[in-house]
Amino acid sequence: CEAYASVSPTDIRQSWAEFGYVGVDSVLEQMRRKAMKQGFELNIMAVGQSGLGKSTLINTLFKSKVSRRSVKPDDEERIPKTIEIKSISHDIEEKGVRMKLTVIDTPGFGDQINNENCWQPIMKFINEQYEQYLQEEININRKKRIPDTRVHCCIYFIPPTGHCLRPIDIEFMRHLSKVVNIVPIIAKADTLTLEERDFFRQKIKEDLRANEIEVYPQKEFDEDAEDRVINDNIREKIPFAVVGSDQEYQVNGKRLLGRRTRWGTVEVENTAHCEFAYLRDLLIRTHMQNLKDITSSIHYEVYRVRRLNEDSTQTHDEEDGHPAVQANGIPGSEICHTALSDLVTQDPA
Repeated sequence: CEAYASVSPTDIRQSWAEFGYVGVDSVLEQMRRKAMKQGFELNIMAVGQSGLGKSTLINTLFKSKVSRRSVKPDDEERIPKTIEIKSISHDIEEKGVRMKLTVIDTPGFGDQINNENCWQPIMKFINEQYEQYLQEEININRKKRIPDTRVHCCIYFIPPTGHCLRPIDIEFMRHLSKVVNIVPIIAKADTLTLEERDFFRQKIKEDLRANEIEVYPQKEFDEDAEDRVINDNIREKIPFAVVGSDQEYQVNGKRLLGRRTRWGTVEVENTAHCEFAYLRDLLIRTHMQNLKDITSSIHYEVYRVRRLNEDSTQTHDEEDGHPAVQANGIPGSEICHTALSDLVTQDPA
């Protein structure tokens, strides 16, 4: 052991050069092939009141009809009386890479006269996905690959009022930012002038700071100096001012996604017109895996620890006459629908 300890990394590199190629670097290709075979999963939730273009933006992001609006709603669905959670999954393939995309919509959010606690059904749904994953994880004979229905990102649509965040916006993001990655955006940004857009963005940032709301990418999760530089640039642009459109128009001899007005065409992917391209790059091209990693290692881990501690904590609380501990702000009895085996006990309430 002492002999090996005295060998420097330089000596090791020299010996590799002398004896030839080993092949350690091929592990990257092995990982790539395995990932290509398994495919990828991405679960995106869109939250905002009706009329802000949620379905259109999701379709624009993936350049296909992936939102639930591809199926015409019946009369009862047109005006939901309460907040509903609806999801639809699609298999997308590009250059041999397969991805299962699940889009979760929340019709009815913010559309009621009384919107008090309107965030709770969404919080409950997110926790239910954590609970479902936890149950699969603690099974004795668990699946080789656990289906991942956990929400990796929540896109929150802010109405383009041009003033400041509404109480419902602050309340929602204050609660949900603790359990899911929230990416706020200014919806239908083409209704604002560039000056109004910049002023609105600054007011939103002030409101987020005043209410201690951390949106994605969170500063505390920057892994190194390089990440910090990249993420600081993103944080400067958040909330992204976006325009969505699944209609193509001819502009200077090219077919482009955009919105045609009397004054010209708003090009969706032109950063001089809106910041849709920045949002797409964040969600798909640069930070998709990071969104999933933070969901798994931070948000889900917090939930998992709380739920596994509930067994002993609940017993002591009930003996003392205190209410049972809650997981992520929602009572366990509302989250669980089946038992968690011997490791976790549901609230009896």
